[in-house]
Amino acid sequence: MAGRWRVEVDRTVCVGSGMCAATAPGHFRLDATRRSQPVHPETEAAEPVLSAAEGCPVEAITLTAADSGAAVFPPDDE
Repeated sequence: MAGRWRVEVDRTVCVGSGMCAATAPGHFRLDATRRSQPVHPETEAAEPVLSAAEGCPVEAITLTAADSGAAVFPPDDE
């Protein structure tokens, strides 16, 4: 994996399961309302970040390529 990703969490969808913070603790944390947020809104592309997004039970995490804005997760349905 190479490049940088923008990491976003839809806090209106997040249910606070904490799976993202457990999968990628350096990249996600739960706040006082038990909603996830990225530690850094932009980060190096990394397998734990992708695994956290894929494992989110409500698909609240989106990843896009920082340079182009192309969808990384969820992938475009084309």
